[in-house]
Amino acid sequence: VFAKGTCGSTESGDLSFVTSRCFSRLMQLGQWNRPHLIKPPSSPTGRFTQVLSVGIGGSALGPEFVAEALAPDNPPLKIRFIDNTDPAGIDHQIAQLGPELASTLIIVISKSGGTPETRNGLLEVQKAFREMGLDFSKQGVAITQEKSLLDNTARIEGWVARFPMFDWVGGRTSEMSAVGLLPAALQGIDIREMLSGASVMDEATRVPVVKTNPAALLALSWYWASDGVGSKDMVVLPYKDSLLLFSRYLQQLVMESLGKEFDLDGNRVNQGLTVYGNKGSTDQHAYIQQLREGVHNFFVTFIEVLRDRPPGHDWELEPGVTCGDYLFGMLQGTRSALYTNNRESLTVTVQEVNPRSVGALIALYERAVGIYASLVNINAYHQPGVEAGKKAAGEVLALQKRVLAVLNDASCKEPVEALTLEQIAERCHAEEQVEMIYKIVAHISANDRALIAEGSCGSPRSIKVFTGECNVE
Repeated sequence: VFAKGTCGSTESGDLSFVTSRCFSRLMQLGQWNRPHLIKPPSSPTGRFTQVLSVGIGGSALGPEFVAEALAPDNPPLKIRFIDNTDPAGIDHQIAQLGPELASTLIIVISKSGGTPETRNGLLEVQKAFREMGLDFSKQGVAITQEKSLLDNTARIEGWVARFPMFDWVGGRTSEMSAVGLLPAALQGIDIREMLSGASVMDEATRVPVVKTNPAALLALSWYWASDGVGSKDMVVLPYKDSLLLFSRYLQQLVMESLGKEFDLDGNRVNQGLTVYGNKGSTDQHAYIQQLREGVHNFFVTFIEVLRDRPPGHDWELEPGVTCGDYLFGMLQGTRSALYTNNRESLTVTVQEVNPRSVGALIALYERAVGIYASLVNINAYHQPGVEAGKKAAGEVLALQKRVLAVLNDASCKEPVEALTLEQIAERCHAEEQVEMIYKIVAHISANDRALIAEGSCGSPRSIKVFTGECNVE
């Protein structure tokens, strides 16, 4: 399985498992785990106090998971994330920073360097910098492929630093590269321990004997539980608050890797494994009821953490029983209740949540995904469905531009010509896109962009549209 190319290839060539664990060499610069040595030009304190990470998908989910799991209570730098192109969400993060934007290090992460959502986040942040009279280049860091658009921009503008992403590292398997390790180091997380845990797991999962290979056992468990065709969902329940985001991280890692229409021989197989989850014991009061007594279309992965608190900090709520004992009881009780009703589960146990165990968990699941892919004969390391969605989004934006051009032409007439949705579609040469044009009109008119729609939203055929101004180039 671990030879080059066996599990599939990326767009740029054979997959290599000589992974991006080599990022530690980049850390020899030294100052990245001593952030007080990098000084922002406009900070009143003379040092950075915050990190704002701009990225999406694998460029965000991994760093978010690690921050939630491992960041100390009082990190050297606090971290925030812009992981979507939602204007309100971006505004919220920038507003939360307020004057501290002047002492915030901005990390922009995009493998291709042209991810639209990340580009939008960058432009929004740069606008905020201009409005505060700040020089973005003195606070910006890029993590991207060499010679990408983002890399070239950072180089030309003289950003603080640029870190490379290799073409054979996918976003969802990039947490142990600069993508995840730089944000972690800036928060004071011991990335050498993360790398050590990942390295130990890498070695353990290369063992050719299945019963002593944890990733092989995990992948075979998935295969058995889902009949090798994804017939059951995987519910991930970590019984630890700090692992809350682990299920979201696994959701992308597993579903984007294994959700494939065709196998390596070109046969249509529609493979996949649905992943969802939250945390225990919160879910005792959410969907455990259905898991035990409802539709049997799932198997559960429990994540058990043995240590409740740091040594010397535990105390008994009542004689012989601690708060953590209740959590332990809930886990074992739920596991038993599911078992007695013939509901399958497996348990992954770690001693405690620390950089070493988190690094090991990441490596374990990355390898399990690769092994499962080989069992069902698919390529785990491309994402044609994601690319199809991006292409379709581009087509919607192109149609929007045509709609606005048609409406502008009609509004420049005397008198102004109000158009029905069908008329707009005809003039756009998009007669089959009336519903999409309705969605475009509804979105633009709701955002006060000089577009007026008269009629009833409940009766789209009654709607007539015109713009409130005529733009003549």
